[in-house]
Amino acid sequence: MQDIDIEKFYEHMASGKLVEEDMLKVFNQLSQEALKITMEINNKYHTPEELVKLFSELTGKNVDKSFRIFPPFHTDCGKNITVGKNVFINACCKFQDQGGITIGNGVLIGHNVTLATLNHDENPNKRQNIYPKSIKIGDNVWIGSNATILGGVSVGNGAIIGANAVVTHDVPSNTIVAGIPARVLRKINIQK
Repeated sequence: MQDIDIEKFYEHMASGKLVEEDMLKVFNQLSQEALKITMEINNKYHTPEELVKLFSELTGKNVDKSFRIFPPFHTDCGKNITVGKNVFINACCKFQDQGGITIGNGVLIGHNVTLATLNHDENPNKRQNIYPKSIKIGDNVWIGSNATILGGVSVGNGAIIGANAVVTHDVPSNTIVAGIPARVLRKINIQK
């Protein structure tokens, strides 16, 4: 596999611009590397410490020793995921991270959560065109099982995403959202 200019990849994905053919080649290379690492994660028992090391390899970034994950885990890139401290990812999660996924400290991600950062052109004649948009998850967020968060969404600190929610818009800090599409149910009563 040829060397990838990862900084150029990050820059292009952060731009939100159309993914051109040269970047699709990079997508393919990163996908192959992610498949190799996730196969290792998903098909053999690993200690929590080994999983931290494998997730660091997958993301290309040092992952804190407090990170925990219950495999299986799936991603079609891996290199555009950033996780904070004390993050827990439960089983069967799927991250489409080319557009960028940033997860803050103390985040809990439930079973079968999908984070999707790519979108296709709505014009049927250009449907193969891909546009990236990042997802940002603040500190101490809890994402319930089977929730889906779409590209371009920011989830504020302390928020709760209800199980099965489809999040298409930003979520304010310290609020509970649920439904399809997700809507604010109420503010969280924080007692000190």
